[in-house]
Amino acid sequence: MPAPQTLAPARQNPTRPAWRPAVALALAVVLGGCGALGSAPHAEPLRWTSAAWPDALAAVLPADVLLLGEQHDAPDHQRLQQGAVQWLAARGQLAAVVLEMAESGHGTQALAPDATEAQVQAALHWNDAAWPWKAYGPVVMAAVAAGVPVLGGNLPRARMRATMGETAWDQHLPAPALQRQYEALREGHCGLLPESQMAPMARIQIARDASLARSALQAVRPGLTVLLLAGGGHVLRDRGVPTHWPADLRSKVLLAQAGQAQSAIKTEVDSVVQTPALPPQDHCAALRQRWQQGGRAGG
Repeated sequence: MPAPQTLAPARQNPTRPAWRPAVALALAVVLGGCGALGSAPHAEPLRWTSAAWPDALAAVLPADVLLLGEQHDAPDHQRLQQGAVQWLAARGQLAAVVLEMAESGHGTQALAPDATEAQVQAALHWNDAAWPWKAYGPVVMAAVAAGVPVLGGNLPRARMRATMGETAWDQHLPAPALQRQYEALREGHCGLLPESQMAPMARIQIARDASLARSALQAVRPGLTVLLLAGGGHVLRDRGVPTHWPADLRSKVLLAQAGQAQSAIKTEVDSVVQTPALPPQDHCAALRQRWQQGGRAGG
């Protein structure tokens, strides 16, 4: 596979992110492992132009499933998602949109294209505290307006605690990939996650990937593309959703990264889209403070 193409912005976007998720150990269950990617030589960036995003999409198609990985607190990434929905739908190529941001079993299939935002949120059982509708609503509504079903893909939260004890998930990944999953969890929790919690948290991550894969597979249609939107850690080929695909499924992976973020290992993605850097923020400081005050991982 050729090295992933990297698209870089020609100028900085002065717009500040509209939200920041709270950094807490409880997010290990909701968002764990979504961002840490490991390191590798960074591809030479290409200058961003207005045509770069459609070109990047066109370059990786056709595909049964197109996985688009994001950094959750980067508004530019949700704008990329909205653009992908609109571009694919306008060409009649979009079979469905599958979201990490909603639980499996919920979807908009029964709604009309003119459904209201309230109706869409109710159909998806949207959790605004975990996934701000202000960020993701435009993405979802673009699909609904185009008559494209939006499907929840995430493992239901009610299943997560039981999943922590399901040791069969420990056998899904090869040992090196499982160790990379553990390292991503360590990094994502600032080194504060107890080693005794590493395997249980990895089981949740792997089970969530399996749930996303199932939802996407159920939506596959001949000649069309399912767009799967999730955090960057979920889309990686060596340990994410693609490890749950059947061998004959055609999937492509695009990864959005803010600024000079960690570079994806070239065999894990097909293309990297580089967006402007976010303002620097020490997320670990708040987590350390909570830990010192007796905070514990949520479930």
